Amino acid sequence: MLQSRLFPIFTLLCVLAAPLIARAHGPTPQKVEQNIQIAAEPAKVWVKIKDFPNIMAWHPMLAKSSGEPAAIGAKRVITLKTGGDLEESIDEINEGSMELTYRLSKENPDAFPVSFYSATLVVQAKDGGSEISWRSRLYRADTTNEPQENKNDAAAVAAMTEFFTKGLEGLKAASEVATH
Repeated sequence: MLQSRLFPIFTLLCVLAAPLIARAHGPTPQKVEQNIQIAAEPAKVWVKIKDFPNIMAWHPMLAKSSGEPAAIGAKRVITLKTGGDLEESIDEINEGSMELTYRLSKENPDAFPVSFYSATLVVQAKDGGSEISWRSRLYRADTTNEPQENKNDAAAVAAMTEFFTKGLEGLKAASEVATH
């Protein structure tokens, strides 16, 4: 008897709460992946990638980089040429599979329109040289339901895509020069 009287109330509450629950949904993770082939031995390319604090030696979008040698938990600070610092730390490093995974540990949404990312660089042998894959899972800088245009999903994906593309081009130039 009590259940039959409460059912309409429960149904009404569910109907009224549904829009609130739908609007409470936060940002969804975005993904970016870029690949490049480099005419250099995988071990030579891997040496550059795993030199974690010295990414600016091959990444043209960076004005400065500093940090700790590659190890789990190692930190680095990268300074973008457009201004602003990002702090990153290593989650995993695998010498055997030539794989480095790191994450954003301190965001700077005014410099780079993401609130969080984790990224992985992988070096594999291919066609007498190397293929490098750089992939990331990220969230936009503005995590509200109606983000600002310069801090929305599209801005975050565009920024990360440009960072990866230019970085891989710089890695290719630095690695191929070193082998010729």
